[in-house]
Amino acid sequence: MPRNSRTPFIPLTAVAGSLVLTASLAGCGGGSGASEEKVVTVYSADGLKGVEDDGWYDKVFAEFEKETGIKVKYQEAGSGEIVDRALREKDDPRADLLVALPPYIQHAERKGLLASYDPKGSDKVHGSVKSSDDRWTSVVNNYFGFIYNKKELKDPPTTWEELLDTKYKDKIQYSTPGVAGDGTGLLIKAMRDFGGEAPAMDYLRKLEDNNVGPTPSTFKLAAKVDKGEILVANGDVQTNFAQSKSMSNLGIWFPAREGGKPTTFAMYYGAGLVDGAPHSANGKKLLDYLLTEKAQKQVSGIGGGFPARTDVRPTDENAIELARVIDGVTLFEPNWQRIEPSLDGYVDSWKEATGH
Repeated sequence: MPRNSRTPFIPLTAVAGSLVLTASLAGCGGGSGASEEKVVTVYSADGLKGVEDDGWYDKVFAEFEKETGIKVKYQEAGSGEIVDRALREKDDPRADLLVALPPYIQHAERKGLLASYDPKGSDKVHGSVKSSDDRWTSVVNNYFGFIYNKKELKDPPTTWEELLDTKYKDKIQYSTPGVAGDGTGLLIKAMRDFGGEAPAMDYLRKLEDNNVGPTPSTFKLAAKVDKGEILVANGDVQTNFAQSKSMSNLGIWFPAREGGKPTTFAMYYGAGLVDGAPHSANGKKLLDYLLTEKAQKQVSGIGGGFPARTDVRPTDENAIELARVIDGVTLFEPNWQRIEPSLDGYVDSWKEATGH
């Protein structure tokens, strides 16, 4: 049942400016010996590595390895799964760098997983997308969104209410709140748009009539939408924009209440150094590298995202297209510090409402 009626959001502001190696979770210990000194292990939420090794991570990691001689070992999953694994390994850390979406990066901080480190370039990152005590910082900015199949839906949906129509029977799917960062984002967006926890859960209960069912991976939903297996799914601008380059049927949209205006919020990739990391010095070097001007200038052109540094303002073709995608969409800022401790309760309410 809902526990409170307070809405954990900061008042709306207009969107402006630039916020303007898929691998299984197999174990990998820090190890010892000289050969391990040139290694850095990254646990990350998915979305920044390309399906065909053509993503931002692919490019930046390759350049980092070439310049430093440090080999990047990369493992990814949903934000919740990534942080849960790091928590299980807390007494024997295996990762050096942890990258997760909110509120999971805040959860990692509260649980004592992250060491205090102020990486080079973080002074250029807006205070709303970094820790106040240097535990993490955004390395790529991003926004929550939805996708639809442009071929099958000539008139794209615009409101939450439209998704309750019978034409979407078994044609909607969203990733699992509490497991996938974007799935949790959907929960937060619904709570904001419907005015609280109780009305949001009531809506999601109704949406179950059309929903295929939960999935731990938001990333994989795009292919299903592109093929027409489903017509609508949740996602995020950076990942879906990058996917649309090879999936021509993908369209991005931002749901609103009936009669309202589209809104979104930041779903940045927050990166922090793992406390007690086996290769802490290498983790610091990689985090520094991710915030270099060189790496940040490639965020839009290669990754389809928004630079975390406010002084980097790309003018490439992707940056121009991305500005069009969010043009006219209003940004609200969730109060992640209030949301994070209550997240388990929100997820429990969602499970009760939907039966999952």
